[in-house]
Amino acid sequence: MATVVTKAVEEPKKTVKRDTLRAIEQKVLQLWENEHAFEINAPTIEEEPDDSILHEKYPKHMGTFPYPYMNGRLHLGHLFTITKVEFATGYERMKGKRALFPLGFHCTGMPIKACADKLSREIEQFGPEFKIPDQNNLEESVKNLELNDDNAIKSQDPSNKVSSKKGKVAAKSTDLKYQFQIMQSMGVPYNEIAKFSDSNHWLYYFPPLAIWQMRKLKDLNKVKFGERYTIYSPFDGQPCMDHDRQSGEGVGPQEYTGIKLQVIEWSKEAQNVLGSIEELKDKHIYFIAATLRPETMYGQTNCFVGTGLTYGLYKINETDVFLCTYRAARNMAFQGFSSERGVVHQLAEIKGTALIGTKVKAPLSVYERVYILPMENVLATKGTGVVTSVPSDSPDDYTALQDLKKKPDYYKIDPSWAAFDPVPIIDTPAYGNLAAPTVCQQKKINSQKDRVQLAEAKEIVYKEGFYNGIMLVGDYKGKQVQEAKPLVKNLLVSTGQGFVYNEPEGLVMSRSGDECVVALCDQWYLDYGEEEWRKQAENCLKKLNTYGTETRHQFEQTLAWLNKWACARSYGLGSRLPWDPQYLVESLSDSTIYMAYYTVTHLLHGGTLDGSKPGPLGIQASEMTDQVWEYIFCDGPFPTTSSITQEKLDKLKREFKYFYPLDLRVSGKDLIPNHLTFFIYNHVAIFPEHNWPRGVRSNGHLQINGEKMSKSSGNFMIVAEAVEKYGADATRLTLADAGDSIEDANFEESTANAAILRLFTLKEWCEEQVKNQDNLRMGPTDSFHDRAFENEINKLIQQTDKAYEDAFYRDALKYGFYELQTARDWYREATANEGMHKDLILRWIEVQALLLSPIAPHWSEYVWSEILSKKGFIINAPFPKPSHSVDESLLEAAEYVRKIIKSIRDLEIASQKKKKKGKAEDFDPNKPKTLKIFIATSFPEWQDIVVEALKQNFNEDTKSFDDVKIREYLSEKGILKNKKTMPFVQEFKKRVEKFGTVAFNRALLFNEHDALVTSKEYLQRSLGYVDVKVLREDEAKEEEEKRAIELAIPGEPGFLFKNIVEN
Repeated sequence: MATVVTKAVEEPKKTVKRDTLRAIEQKVLQLWENEHAFEINAPTIEEEPDDSILHEKYPKHMGTFPYPYMNGRLHLGHLFTITKVEFATGYERMKGKRALFPLGFHCTGMPIKACADKLSREIEQFGPEFKIPDQNNLEESVKNLELNDDNAIKSQDPSNKVSSKKGKVAAKSTDLKYQFQIMQSMGVPYNEIAKFSDSNHWLYYFPPLAIWQMRKLKDLNKVKFGERYTIYSPFDGQPCMDHDRQSGEGVGPQEYTGIKLQVIEWSKEAQNVLGSIEELKDKHIYFIAATLRPETMYGQTNCFVGTGLTYGLYKINETDVFLCTYRAARNMAFQGFSSERGVVHQLAEIKGTALIGTKVKAPLSVYERVYILPMENVLATKGTGVVTSVPSDSPDDYTALQDLKKKPDYYKIDPSWAAFDPVPIIDTPAYGNLAAPTVCQQKKINSQKDRVQLAEAKEIVYKEGFYNGIMLVGDYKGKQVQEAKPLVKNLLVSTGQGFVYNEPEGLVMSRSGDECVVALCDQWYLDYGEEEWRKQAENCLKKLNTYGTETRHQFEQTLAWLNKWACARSYGLGSRLPWDPQYLVESLSDSTIYMAYYTVTHLLHGGTLDGSKPGPLGIQASEMTDQVWEYIFCDGPFPTTSSITQEKLDKLKREFKYFYPLDLRVSGKDLIPNHLTFFIYNHVAIFPEHNWPRGVRSNGHLQINGEKMSKSSGNFMIVAEAVEKYGADATRLTLADAGDSIEDANFEESTANAAILRLFTLKEWCEEQVKNQDNLRMGPTDSFHDRAFENEINKLIQQTDKAYEDAFYRDALKYGFYELQTARDWYREATANEGMHKDLILRWIEVQALLLSPIAPHWSEYVWSEILSKKGFIINAPFPKPSHSVDESLLEAAEYVRKIIKSIRDLEIASQKKKKKGKAEDFDPNKPKTLKIFIATSFPEWQDIVVEALKQNFNEDTKSFDDVKIREYLSEKGILKNKKTMPFVQEFKKRVEKFGTVAFNRALLFNEHDALVTSKEYLQRSLGYVDVKVLREDEAKEEEEKRAIELAIPGEPGFLFKNIVEN
């Protein structure tokens, strides 16, 4: 088990209870293993030859979880997601279905390769026995394990230096600085760790599963080859897809138009720095700006640089030199803008301040030449560090230019350099032909320091220009901006005045530790986003149960933008691309339909996962040809050339046809933009529609004790640690209580400790009741409390059933565990005199075990077999059904009695507060006392008028009230000025909002008088009264009794409590 430093953890105060529960878990696990309890097979062809009625006769459920990368032990976040499938599987099994939850492990891709490479470097540093040097040399050792300096990202500005990154583990603040220490903490024997420096060894220690679909996708023309821009790791020498990344998952290429502003005349300072550099002579030198709005280039008035930045001049070819940041030049070097791919050839560097005043030619601008000027907040981490200025349509450019015009001396510029007026280039309906100046004036933006207002102005101007703007100048004058934008871009590129430039949308770090770029690569890619394929995916989504609108919306957004995805890499672990074996299949592309393989794996594998030993059918891995898979998975023709008999193939096909389509796929929400969407795309491409997936559920990340789970902070826990610390069932119960939505959930260790106590205490109580069952009351179960208790059990069975069906496991726990025990506690207290009924208590214990079985199966199995002596496993027992139809009136009556007790206690407390304040209250709840409860049979007339007003003016379609007409009605009836009226109106509106139109019927479903009379003894005992009387309103004779009845309405009686006067 891993030893992980944790923060603010709570150790169980005593371990006896936990250890008892863990011993039960181990015993139950052994019983399940001996009986192969969870190994589920399809009905044989002999049992049911007719496929058309197979699922109707033998209902099934199959759920899966994305197999994790096995570069480490699973943590609680993994387990949280897994429990969603686990709980669903347990529930569906109890509903009479053959429920299958298979799980493999992922050993392709970069995570394992990165770990193996780290180990190799550590072996070089410390030797195969990993002897760490003295502490004084530790930091130097870590430095030596970093990436080679040639591959580090070098900033040309010392003040903004970006150093090479340490490995993910080395950077952590825990004691585990090296990969070999991580391996040791995972439980790998010390003398075997060195073997893991060979990435292939992981494939045997954590074996892989096969894939087969790539050839079929290519045959369907879903896989294509061509040049495309992709996130790329220079260190690894290949595309860096989402799961190959240390950070930046979901970040893609951002396309700009690179604008070439040719230098006409250097500023004096720039001339002094650059004039003597021989390699710059007779070269075409360009400032390179990156823009998202090429259509606005007609309005360029100047070009900005950051005075705090350092720029480089980079050789692109024999004639051209680009001036920009190193980061931009590095990206360009992988996009064809260098003499050697990926090599940045820097000729010189220069501070931004030295460039101010340089005269340049701006492509398409109405001005023949413009100047380089200073701008605040130019970023070296976005674009090229060069910002071309269009003040007519960019609020940022406009305010910066105005600042320069107002304070030329402050900014150290010649006023003539900024003496260029904004040029009208786009006409908009809302803001005219100078949108940026107009919006800035409207928002009273006076300086480029007004960042918040400028961001708002930018969004307004850009949206108005793009959607409603008309070009006023240039080759495409009169065209809408939306139409002109790509045309102007093409014009710039075709005339050599611009080019297509891409960079990552945000910072992306590969698992190898280097900053990624965007590269233009020849590569195999999956043509996601292709019109017909996307339509199929959208049709699948329409029928898919997503268990919440948030997940559906994220799928819809992903399908709207997802485009060509690189499906091959040259480095890492994985299967070779069948038609081009120099490449490996990318890890997110080889993990989309393996769920289908789960259905047949038990027949193909003989105790190994690498296919080296045949399974029960005796089929060799080499016999599983494409034609065989087509027959099994895709209703293809029988493979007549196959060496496998039809009987064996039909057995495989039956297993697949029975368990498919997949009923449930559960994953973290971070996989919606990639894996889960790919999962949909690949299923609709490969399988017929009746085998498309039926359900996908996503969940948020898991916090521990309300804080983000993080190795670096120590707030982290692996599964093995949680199980040792709390036991399996307490951990599962806490995860069920953690949350069910797409929002982040929370594992509270205090809840886990409380779960241990609750499960242990409940186990002992059940044992005691069964052992002493002959001492429990027998005979009829027709008393109010018996009937109410049985009725509540039935209601909670229904509510728990619905919660499980909807996959709301916190609610299932609420109804089927916490509230079920609350009902028992109330019954035990209410029947303290006559005693609990034997049949009802045994029924309660059985129901409790069954309802909790999907969440805490070990505990439930123990109660089922050891305490109740039931035959068979509880995991195979049917979900409980109500013994009778639920009596809603009886439920209300029982709740009413409980509410009465709380109301009386609250009144007693209020009376004592008044007494302390000196108000006349001579009642002492600690002395002998009596209670009179007065029941009203009708509501006050003014309330009936209010309810009628609300009822007449409620719109059922919109679920809203017409407040104007309500006030008119109440005014006509003369009760609008009653101080009680409007508060009652608001309170009753809330009732309608909660219960719907049924709230207008205020009649009680139960006999209030009978419920209280039946519960007199319970009330006396619970509240400590010597005597309790239940009286109707006409029995109130004395003045104080009449005052009490004035406050009563049906369902809310009046109370009169007194101390007994001693004679």
